[in-house]
Amino acid sequence: MSNNLKIALITGGNRGIGYELVKQLAMRGFKTILASRDSETGHEATQKLKELNLDVSFMAMDVDNQKSIREAADIVNKKYGRLDVLINNAGVYLEENKKLVAMDPSILERTMLTNFFGAYHVIRSFIPIMEKKGYGRIINISSEYGAVSAMSYSGVGAYKLSKFALNGLTQLVAAEINGDIKVNAVDPGWVSSDMGGPSAPRTPRQAAESILWLATVGSEGPNGGFFRDGKQIAW
Repeated sequence: MSNNLKIALITGGNRGIGYELVKQLAMRGFKTILASRDSETGHEATQKLKELNLDVSFMAMDVDNQKSIREAADIVNKKYGRLDVLINNAGVYLEENKKLVAMDPSILERTMLTNFFGAYHVIRSFIPIMEKKGYGRIINISSEYGAVSAMSYSGVGAYKLSKFALNGLTQLVAAEINGDIKVNAVDPGWVSSDMGGPSAPRTPRQAAESILWLATVGSEGPNGGFFRDGKQIAW
């Protein structure tokens, strides 16, 4: 395999922003892995992109399942021996419109499992592959709801806490990492997708473009930052 071939993996790549990120990275010449827990929609999405002559392959990976993540990392390591870009996009929004202390605790637990622990286990499993080459770009898809200021008003408590924790994880891992490996968080804005609903003002394509510059940023680029539309925003 050519040494300059760059490999990218996107979780939750079967729809919405994730699908658009897979497409855009493949159009930029990356060998792109579309990871999704749902094999059927994952295969369908991959097939659609292959028909556009894009170098996309499907990988079944459930970010709620550590064994599934470890197996996926093993496959990437054995097959390619490298991973240049990792985008933690898989996420859930299970909100009941109730106060955090009044909602069913399982809502918070399931939200944290996917949005925080999912990203944590994915990073933990794939970072060693990046460390082998001393290079990598990790992008965590967060939300303005994860900002500290969002904690001072009520509503969507489970989702907010999960993104708040993801933002903290971004900063901690960025501080711990060596080599040219950069870890950043992005708020894609309110996007028309299954999660954002049809009235959202931004298209997945606009959201993807606001994220992808971090995938190819040079060694002088940011590490441990939070961004919206290419500009740093407050944690």
